[in-house]
Amino acid sequence: MKNYIHTTTIQDIFRIVLASFMIFAGYSHLTFFREDFQAQVPDWVPVSKDLVVILSGIVEIALGLALMFWKTQRVNIGWFLGLFFILVFPGNIAQYMDHKDAFGSLNSDEARLMRLFFQPVLIAWAIWSTGAWKAYRERI
Repeated sequence: MKNYIHTTTIQDIFRIVLASFMIFAGYSHLTFFREDFQAQVPDWVPVSKDLVVILSGIVEIALGLALMFWKTQRVNIGWFLGLFFILVFPGNIAQYMDHKDAFGSLNSDEARLMRLFFQPVLIAWAIWSTGAWKAYRERI
């Protein structure tokens, strides 16, 4: 499968918006929302919640920068980011199931439930905006 595929201008715009979101989210993991993100780490995770938040913040910043600047690996980055969104989804589910408030806006079961439905959108966004889905289809 190709590591780079031509994308449309709209895909590029969406990719840059997603990259900016990832960099901001990663920065917020490391700074002002650090405790709020700990609410998403399920109790069954066998390491410190703070360590999980720090590591995921670093990964988010790296993925955001890679999305923005590493053109030759864009398809792989799209798949990896989609996988990352899948891997953090249990944390979102745990936050909903355990009724844990965070970020000021996730202070009700309804808000936390709506957030769960946004995760597939993020996965699709990552795969579509990088051309990963098109590269996969062309491989078939």
